[in-house]
Amino acid sequence: MAELERSARETIDKLLQAAGWQVQDAGAANIQAARGVAIREFSLKSGYGFADYLLYLDGQAAGVIEAKKAGVTLTGVETQSDKYTHGLPDGLPRWGNPLPFAYQSTGVETRFTNGLDPQPRSRPVFAFHRPEMLATWLADAFVVTSSPSQGEGPDGGEVPKAAEDHPVYSAQTLLARIAHLPPLVTEGLWPAQVTAIENLEKSLRENRPRALIQMATGSGKTFTAISFIYRLIKFTGARRVLFLVDRGNLGDQTLKEFQQYASPYNNFKFTEEYIVQRLTSNTLDTTARVCISTIQRMYSMLKGKELPDELEEESVDQLGGLFKQPEPIEYNPAIPIESFDVIVTDECHRSIYNLWAQVLEYFDAYLIGLTATPSKQTFGFFHQNLVMEYNHEMAVADGVNVNYDVYRIRTAITEQGSEVEAGYSVQIQERDTRRKRWEQLDDDFSYDPNQLDRDVVAPDQIRKIIQTYRDKLFTEIFPGREWVPKTLIFAKDDAHAENIVEIVREEFGKGNDFAQKITYRTTGAKPKDLINEFRTSPMPRIAVTVDMIATGTDIKAVEVVLFMRAVKSRAFFEQMKGRGVRVIKPDDLQSVTPDAKVKDHFVIVDAVGVCERDKTDSRPMEQKPTVSFEKLMQAVAFGNTEDDVLTSLAGRLARMEHRMSAEDDDRIRALSGGLSVKELSHRIVAALNPDRHLEQARADLGIAPDDDKPITDQAINTARREIILDAIKPLNDPELRELIIATKKKNEVVIDIVSADEVLEATFSPEALDRAKGMVQSFEQFIQEHKDEITALQVLYSKPYKHRLTLEAVQELADAIQKPPHLWDKSQLWGAYAALERSKVRGVGGNRILTDLVSLVRFAIHQDNELIPFPERVNANFRAWLASQPPLPQGEGRGEGKGEGGVAATRFSPEQIRWLEMIRDHIAANLGIEPEDFEYAPFAQEGGLGKVYQLFGDKLNAIIEELNEMLAA
Repeated sequence: MAELERSARETIDKLLQAAGWQVQDAGAANIQAARGVAIREFSLKSGYGFADYLLYLDGQAAGVIEAKKAGVTLTGVETQSDKYTHGLPDGLPRWGNPLPFAYQSTGVETRFTNGLDPQPRSRPVFAFHRPEMLATWLADAFVVTSSPSQGEGPDGGEVPKAAEDHPVYSAQTLLARIAHLPPLVTEGLWPAQVTAIENLEKSLRENRPRALIQMATGSGKTFTAISFIYRLIKFTGARRVLFLVDRGNLGDQTLKEFQQYASPYNNFKFTEEYIVQRLTSNTLDTTARVCISTIQRMYSMLKGKELPDELEEESVDQLGGLFKQPEPIEYNPAIPIESFDVIVTDECHRSIYNLWAQVLEYFDAYLIGLTATPSKQTFGFFHQNLVMEYNHEMAVADGVNVNYDVYRIRTAITEQGSEVEAGYSVQIQERDTRRKRWEQLDDDFSYDPNQLDRDVVAPDQIRKIIQTYRDKLFTEIFPGREWVPKTLIFAKDDAHAENIVEIVREEFGKGNDFAQKITYRTTGAKPKDLINEFRTSPMPRIAVTVDMIATGTDIKAVEVVLFMRAVKSRAFFEQMKGRGVRVIKPDDLQSVTPDAKVKDHFVIVDAVGVCERDKTDSRPMEQKPTVSFEKLMQAVAFGNTEDDVLTSLAGRLARMEHRMSAEDDDRIRALSGGLSVKELSHRIVAALNPDRHLEQARADLGIAPDDDKPITDQAINTARREIILDAIKPLNDPELRELIIATKKKNEVVIDIVSADEVLEATFSPEALDRAKGMVQSFEQFIQEHKDEITALQVLYSKPYKHRLTLEAVQELADAIQKPPHLWDKSQLWGAYAALERSKVRGVGGNRILTDLVSLVRFAIHQDNELIPFPERVNANFRAWLASQPPLPQGEGRGEGKGEGGVAATRFSPEQIRWLEMIRDHIAANLGIEPEDFEYAPFAQEGGLGKVYQLFGDKLNAIIEELNEMLAA
C-alpha cells in the first residue's frame, strides 16, 4: 500500500473510532463485538474486488467506505463505492441489497451517500456518522414486504436476516418527508413571510444544502424562521434544530419569540409542544428539539473549551475576521456531526467568516441563513441560493416597515475640530479611574474631528448636539409632541456614552431614569434588563449604546435613531438604522409613549454625517494595525496563533511597560505566575522564532542536532504549535486578560472646556423634504378628489358658506384622512407644510386640535395665505369684531378695562368681556355655540344659561349668531 494511502487509512481509522465504530481486520473480524464494526479490506463476491471498509451495524452489513489518498478528488468515486454496495457475498446478513450507505474518504475530505433518500446524492461531511445515527435512519426507512426469516432491528421492529431477503425502503427519510409537507397555513403571516417559507421548502425539496433568506430588518425574520422550524419538526420529523445567534442578548430575545409562538395547527405554544434549550453552558440537552446558542459558544464547545463570559456578548464579525488561518476544529465525540438536522444562522452576514464557518460546516445539516444585509461573501457561502429577497423599500410598501427621514445637525467642532490657545487650562482625565486634574497649556493645543471623544472630549460639542435635538424635537422633528420619543443614541465607545448620558439628563432637566447607558460595560442593572425596560416601559426615554443594540435587538417603539459616531460598513449601518424601522401597534406604542398616535415613520438624527459618507461591503478589522488591543486578546483566547496577530499583541504588550505603575505591575505578576508584561511579550516573540520550531521538532523526533535528516512540515508545525501554546498559556486566564486590558486603557483624555461649539445647520435632509412634498401633494389631491363627497370639504369649498361647518363634519374628514393608505394626522400635515413653507406656517410644534384641520384645508385650497392654528384665527376675528362694535352713548360707559384680546372694553363690562372670551374659546374648539352649550363647562360653573341671559339680556341670541358667523369665518 502506498505511503499516502496508508496515511489516509490511519486517519480514517481514527475518525471511525472517534465516531464509535470498532475497526477490525478481516482476518480477525467479530461483527458482534460492538454495535458498529468497520472491517478493513473486506473481500466482496467475484468481480467486485475488495471494499476498503465494510460497515456492520447490529451484526448486519450496512455500508462501505472507499478510501483514497489525500488530494484525490472524491466526486466520481461514488460510482466505485456504489458498485461495492452491490457486491456483498450471498448468504451474509445485510440491511438491504444494495447496502444503503456509502462513504468516500481521504481522511482529509469525506463524502457520504444515503441510499435511503429518494434520489441518493453524495454530500460532503466533516467525519463519519455514529452507528446509532445510521440505525435510526434505517429504523425510520425500513419496511419488509415478505421474508421467511426475520430478526429484530435496532428499533425493536423486524428486519431481514438472510441474504435472499430483499427489503423495500419506504419514503421515510427526512428528505423524503420534506417532499410531502402539508400546505402552509398562511393565517397570521405577512405575504413576504409566506413567500420565504414556501421558497425555502421548495429549496429543501430539491435537496439544496444551503439557502439564504434576505428580509429587511423588522419584517419578521425570526418569526418566519420559527414558522418553518415548527413545520420541519412537526411534519418531517427533524430531530433537532440549531438556531445560532452572535450575541447572548439576541439568544434571550429569540427564546422569548419561541415561547410566544402559537401553532396554527393546534394553538399550543412552541415550547409547550417541544423542548427549546437556550444554551448558557457547554451541556447540550439531547431531548431538546431546538437549541439556541451563540456561535462563539458552539465554537468553544466543539473545541472543548469553556467560553469566557465577556465573549458571549461580543459581536462576532470583527473577531472572526482576525483569523486568516483559524485553528481547525477537530471531531468532537461528545458532539457528533449528526447532532442537528437543520442549522439556522441569524444575522449570517456576520457569522460566516473563517473562524465561525467551521462551526456551520462541522455538522451534517441543512444550512439556512437569515440576514437583512447580505454581502458578496454571504451570497457565495450560501451557494448563491437566495430563496427570498425582501428589502426595506418592499417592506415599507407592504406596511411591515416604516420609512424614515434624516434630520441633519452640523456643528463647527464636529466638522472642523478646534484649537485651545496656550495659557488656557484644560482638564486631563485618566481613562480607567476617570480621575480629573487641571493643567495649563504651555503651547497651543489643536485637534481634528477624528480625535473627538477618543483622545479629546469637547463637552460643548456634545452639548450643542443634544441642545439642538431638544430644541428642534417638538417643533420640527416631531411637532406637537410632549413626550420625548423613544430615542436610541449611538456613541463611539463606553466613555463617550457615559458623557452623552450625563449631558442628556442635564439638558433635558430630567433624572436618572430618563436616560440610560446600555453597553457591555453597564454596571448595576443587567444590560438585558435595561433593554427590556427601554422596550416595554415609559422610562428610559433615551438609551445610549455603542453596538450592543446595533443589530438584531427588537425595540419597536424607537422613533429616533441619533448617530454620534461614524460607521464605515454599509451592512453595519443598515443594521443600526434598522433599529427604527419596526412597526408597532398604536396601543403598544401609546403604552410607552402616551401622546404618540401611530408610528408611520422614524427619524435618523445625523450629527456626524454618517448618512452622507460612502460605505463599503468589506469587513472591518482586516488590517492588524486597526485592530483594538482587546480584540487581539480575544483572538488569542479563541486559539489564534497566527504570526501577525501574536506579533501585534507582543508589540502592544511591550509598549505598556513604560506606562504602568508599580502597583499595576504587581497585580499582573500575581495573576501571570510572576511574569511582567515585558516578559509576556518576550515569551511570545521568542516562541515565533523558526529556529526554535526546528530545534523542538528534531528533539521530538529524536534526531541529533548534527543529523541532516529532513524534517517534515507537519513535525515543524506541531512543534511550533506546542511552543506557542506554552508561551501564551498565561493569557488563557480571563482574569489576567481583563486586568491587562484595563491597565492598557490607563492613558489620558484631554477635556476641552474652553472651546464653544456653534450649530452650523439643523434641518431635514433633501430626502425628508421630498417626503414632505409628497405628503402635501397627496393631501391636496385627496381634497380635490373628495370635495363633492365629504361634507366638510363641500362646505369649505363654498364661498360664502351655504351651511355652517359642524364639528361632526370635521371629525368625518379627520377619520377619512387617518384611514389607510394615508394614515395622516394633523401634526404630520402641519409639519410637512412647515418643512416646505416655514415662513407661511405658524404654531409649529404646538398641540393640534381637531378644528386645526379647517386651517389645513383652507391653506391647501389657497383660501388662506398663511397656515395659522384655528384658535389663533378665531381670536384675530374676535378682536376685529370687538373693535367693530359701536361705542355706547355718552355717559353710559361700562368701564375702562381691557379684555384678554387687548381691545378697549368701552361697550362691554369686564364681566361681559370674560364671558365673550369663553364663548370665543368654545367656538375655536367646536366651530360654533348654541344656547344649550351654556349648561356645560366652563359656563355652568359660572352660572350657566341664567347668568349669560342676565348679562346680555335679549341681545344674547343676536350676539351668538353674530359670533358664530364672524369668528369661524
